[in-house]
This record gives sequence, structure tokens and C-alpha cells, in this order.
Amino acid sequence: MRRTTRATALVSAVLAAVVCAAPAAQADTGGGIDRAAVQKLLDELVDGGAAGVQVRITDGRDVLVARSGVAELGSDRPVPRDGRFRAGSITKTFVASVVLQLVADGRVSLDAPVSRHLPGLLPDGDAITVRMLLQHTSGLFNYTNVFPEDDLAPLQRHWDPEELVALATARPLDFPPGTAWNYSNTNYVVAGMLVERVTGRPYGEVVRQRVLRPLGMRSTLFPGDRTTLPEPHAHGYVTVGGAVVDATEINPSGAWAAGEVVTTTADLDRFTAALLSGRVVPPAQLAEMTRTTEVSPDYGLGLQRETSSCGVQAWGHAGGIPGYLSLMLSTRDSGTRMELSMTTDGGDGSVESYLALAEEVFCG
Repeated sequence: MRRTTRATALVSAVLAAVVCAAPAAQADTGGGIDRAAVQKLLDELVDGGAAGVQVRITDGRDVLVARSGVAELGSDRPVPRDGRFRAGSITKTFVASVVLQLVADGRVSLDAPVSRHLPGLLPDGDAITVRMLLQHTSGLFNYTNVFPEDDLAPLQRHWDPEELVALATARPLDFPPGTAWNYSNTNYVVAGMLVERVTGRPYGEVVRQRVLRPLGMRSTLFPGDRTTLPEPHAHGYVTVGGAVVDATEINPSGAWAAGEVVTTTADLDRFTAALLSGRVVPPAQLAEMTRTTEVSPDYGLGLQRETSSCGVQAWGHAGGIPGYLSLMLSTRDSGTRMELSMTTDGGDGSVESYLALAEEVFCG
């Protein structure tokens, strides 16, 4: 699972690099999506090390669904345009949305200590608030850092969330709660447990009832111990001991509320548009999700802010789990959106092409 953190960090680092990129010269296309430019960049991602990539881009009423590469190494079957994929840490945005709904219902307080709902779970539960969990300012050690690098063994077994939290609490806090920012999957495992304690139901079921069903997101699921992906899907790969290994079938309970969701670009687009237009959480709670601080200048509550070289700000989240990199990004008014899934072939793809694709979508 350390690869999960590295993969998410890769996408985030590339997006952050957009801030420093010089604006590229663009042809005057009269607005809308430059389909040829997008396809060229997708092909470059595959040339740079991806097995396949699928993307959905919306610019006003203009929509592009595109792909490049193969669904499975050794075959010529193209990546499905509507394929399901493991979206990794994008799960966190779903979890944060449900927590904010519970805040709106008066059942959870963002600034209440975690110990109010989960007494005894965290040694520092009286000092860590719900807000700190969602904003990654709790100081909790990231449990996936103890998983062996380039080894799928941790994802071949079942994990209970209590076991994952115990991996983190066996180590000291990275910093005093609220004083710094550090991305930690442990935060969202605890947030998932909080949802279950408050509602009395599995967190995935709560997300289905409160988010997926109202939005008609029929292709999104929280698999639990299910190791297979529903068809259609592309295969993802990792490199283990110098050999490329198919990582499509894993037990995602090791990611749980921090990264287990399976979805499609179309479903993510529906979710992003609804969330940022205020149809998932009420306006006051959406404002909390997009509010940043000096300690956390680019991460709200389950949403990350990126600023392009042309000054356009986008909100969303990146995701990574062995074999898959994913991304959802949207302008705050939801007028321009991009959702992407890349299946790796054991490498991390072309960083330059990621950067250029983000520039093309939000500045082109």
C-alpha cells in the first residue's frame, strides 16, 4: 500500500506543478475542447509508461470521452470508455461528504473531539477533532507507510479497520494535532468508523443511501472483500521483484474508507458536478469543504485545490491504488471538469503528459 500513497502523491505533485508551469501557446479553436490535442496527450501518457488511460472532459455543454492504450497487456483490446476502475483516495471525498451531511443534520460537530464518538480508539482522541481528520491535520501516522513497498501481500488478505488504525497508533503522532498538515490514510479510516458509529450502519451503505442513489450513480460500489472488478474494466499492473504483475484482483479492505471505491469516469463526473453545485451537502457545509487555512493552504475537507498556470482554480481529488491512478478535478462553478483513470504497466507514466493534459483542459 505504500505504492498507493506514492501514486496519489504523483498525481498531486503533477497538479501542483501546474502552478509553476509557463502558459503554453494555444491555437485559437474558438472555445470548447480541442479533441486532437487531448488525444495526442493521452497517447503520450501511454508512450510514457501507462498501459491504458480513459478520460471524460466537460467544458460547458461540450463533452469528450476519450481513451488510449489497451485494456490488458498482451492484447489489442482497447481501454473501455465506460470501464470501472479502482479510484483509490477519491473515496475520501465521498466519506467527507457524508460526514458533512451528518454535521448538517446536527449529529456530528466538526470541532468535537473524535473521542466523543469513538472513545478509546485513539490515544490522542481528546485532542484530535473531526475537522482535523478530514483535513489531514490530526498528526496521525499514515498506516500504509508500514506496508512493504512494491509488494501486494498486504492486499491479499482481509483487514478490519481497527487493525489499520492500530498500525498507526503503535507509532507516535507526526506532530501535535492541528499544527501541521500531512496526508494520512489513517484519518479517513477513522472517519469511516465515525460514520458507522453515528449511523449504526456500514459506511459504504451510508454513502450508497445518501449519495449514490440520489445521484443515480449505478456504476459505483464499495467492494469490501470483493477482489474482482465488474466488467468492463482495464487491468492494472505493478512491478514486483523486477517483474510486471497483474494487480487487478486485490482485497481492498486494506484501503477501506481511505481508498476502496470502484467507479467510472461518468459516475465521478456526476458526483463532482452535484457536489460543487450544492446538491450533495448544504451550502454552509460545502463552504467548509472548500475552506483552507494557513496550516492547510490547498486542502479543505476531502477536497484539494489546484491552481493552473493561467490562474484557474480547480477542486477535486487524486487517487492511487496498486495498478491504478485516478483523478477528478473541476472548476468551482463545475463548468469545466475532468475525470481520468490510468492503468499502469508497473511504471508511473509520463509526468510531463499529466501536466500538459491538466493545462490543456483548464487553460487550453
